[in-house]
Amino acid sequence: MGGSLAGLLAAHVLAGYADRVTVVERDRFPDGTKARPGVPQSRHPHVLLEGGQVALESLLPGLLAELRAAGAPRVGLPADLVLRQGESWFRRVPATTHIYTGSRAQLEELVRRHVFANPVISVVEGADVVGLLGDASRVRGVLVRDRTGDARAQQRAIEADLVVDASGSGTKAPQWLTAIGADAPREETIDTGLAYASRVYRGRGGVLDGDTLGYYVYPTPDQVHAGGALPLEDGTHMVIVSGLRGDEPPTDEDEFVAYTKRLPHPLLHRWLEEAEPLSPPFGFRRTANIRRRYDLPGRHPAGFLATGDALCTFNPIYGQGMAVAAMSAVALRDALADPRRTPTTRRVQRAVLAASRQAWDISAGADRAMPGAVGNAVDGGPADRAAGWYLRRVQERYYGDPVVGRAFRSVLTLSAPVTALFAAPVARAALFGPPTPTPAEPPLAPEAPRA
Repeated sequence: MGGSLAGLLAAHVLAGYADRVTVVERDRFPDGTKARPGVPQSRHPHVLLEGGQVALESLLPGLLAELRAAGAPRVGLPADLVLRQGESWFRRVPATTHIYTGSRAQLEELVRRHVFANPVISVVEGADVVGLLGDASRVRGVLVRDRTGDARAQQRAIEADLVVDASGSGTKAPQWLTAIGADAPREETIDTGLAYASRVYRGRGGVLDGDTLGYYVYPTPDQVHAGGALPLEDGTHMVIVSGLRGDEPPTDEDEFVAYTKRLPHPLLHRWLEEAEPLSPPFGFRRTANIRRRYDLPGRHPAGFLATGDALCTFNPIYGQGMAVAAMSAVALRDALADPRRTPTTRRVQRAVLAASRQAWDISAGADRAMPGAVGNAVDGGPADRAAGWYLRRVQERYYGDPVVGRAFRSVLTLSAPVTALFAAPVARAALFGPPTPTPAEPPLAPEAPRA
């Protein structure tokens, strides 16, 4: 259920185990790299973190080369960007990790091309899933209805040995499970009320050219406004600004530019005054972290799995969604291929959920500290509070210390486990060393590598 990245990659994996895989998608897929209504965030910035790159290349070898050939910007962190968090500018030391900042539509189109080339996989477009077949012990398929606009249109059944919910954060699967006598999953939520607005610009010179590919200010509890400009595949930049509940960014064109004055430095505002707008501003407000715990005890039927945002939705400001979709597909593949264990529904579901755990800890941990956060998972408990003390010391040094920075970025980009932050060199710097000085003004050029 769902033909976005999570659904496409799950279909690709399952095609190695099934006679037939059917992708049911409510939209009709566009020709080329156009945004589609079923991906409301597609008009906003997306980044593909390094952990997601590794996972995608494992699933679809050669895809990253195709992505580069299509012009997707490969941005080195921290060297290629002017970055700020709190009161600190990041030192632009040589890059230790890279992200892709091209449009989501471009990546999805490349993945679709690979996945739908497999004759085992078919697609039903322009159709809504409206319910599940089966009972509390096993799901046996789905009910679909063509999107004619008529709620009374005829439904038809698609029987299946396995149903995978990849329908996104707005999934209705919990209600459908209840309707067949099963239990809905327990949901954990953290919502800061963050909202953002995005707009495409073409620069006319200034800071965002040459050795500087973009600019970004990260939010903190003391500086809740965030935003920046990230490069796209066609030489333009996607500009985003964000604020919390009650101070949402406007989608009026003039007010959008004025809102950038809330950032702690006028760099972006000055660039926008000279840049050419190429799109209207688009807003987005559904940014809560939501985790659905199908792994916990309950009447959870066999033959049903959830993945992607239908399983774990993150505040999009942290850029984790596409990476976790790919990492979840790898977890699905590895769980099915494990010769030591029978791939029961619960065992595979736990493996898929585990693939999202680090991203959840990062996103939820950061959002718990934001003012006005609400939800039943806001209180992380004593262990989280104790870890928070150490992680704050690590973060204070990550802006300027290359050793701490390398470790912290590897965790944030999901390419190394959280234990990397407790390695001896990082721990020594965090516990005994003073924070490394950082630039007093925006560093407009990268630092030269040391000999």
